[in-house]
Amino acid sequence: MRPSFGVMTKLDAPTAKRGRPPKARAAGAADTRDLILDAAEDLFSKHGFYGVTIREVAREAGVDTALVHYYFGAKRGLFDAVFLRRAEVWNNERVDAINRYAAEMGEAMTLEGLFEAFLRPPFQWSMKGGPGWKHYSALVAQTNANPTFGGETMARYYDPAIRRLIELIKRVLPEAREVDLYWAYHNLSGALTLTLGETGRLDRLSGGLCRSGDLESACDYMVRFAAAGFRAVCGPAEPA
Repeated sequence: MRPSFGVMTKLDAPTAKRGRPPKARAAGAADTRDLILDAAEDLFSKHGFYGVTIREVAREAGVDTALVHYYFGAKRGLFDAVFLRRAEVWNNERVDAINRYAAEMGEAMTLEGLFEAFLRPPFQWSMKGGPGWKHYSALVAQTNANPTFGGETMARYYDPAIRRLIELIKRVLPEAREVDLYWAYHNLSGALTLTLGETGRLDRLSGGLCRSGDLESACDYMVRFAAAGFRAVCGPAEPA
């Protein structure tokens, strides 16, 4: 759940004639907060955490710098709020999807089915959720590869969902070693965030044969790639 925030007293102090009703005040605060988050998300996705200032976010959002500090404190607090906002959506949908799949399939679960349920939500949001989700996908790709705080940030917001996925994979691959499961997911994580970043690298490498923006195909390929990769990494060891 989002933490609750106060409202600006100068704008919203109650008066007999001019004060907004409480619901309108709350809505105005939420709108302003989202406006700042949208601006910060756009800038962070293009320039990274260190390439953006609070002043630039305020200018992009069309608000005073003090208002950004009022809602989010320092820049790291703003960054974390940007990251959490959509992470909650991704994680809730992915965990719900794999739990439904596990309940419906029971012992008939397959790796392909699990990965389809787990991977499809972020691809769908990036395809259909509008520019904000594109910005967020690019931001996650940057953060996952950031050696300074990327590991801590990704762990804080994504590890519970990933651990649930690995629990279900163990039911499909009961002989898999823990070390192999985590290495296999590490490789999938890199492929997933790079793909969602839509960097255009694939377009140039393939000479236009493949398009990094074709996320429908990307998800289909990744489901098969992930299932085959987990089987290869986590299956019985080949005899020497």
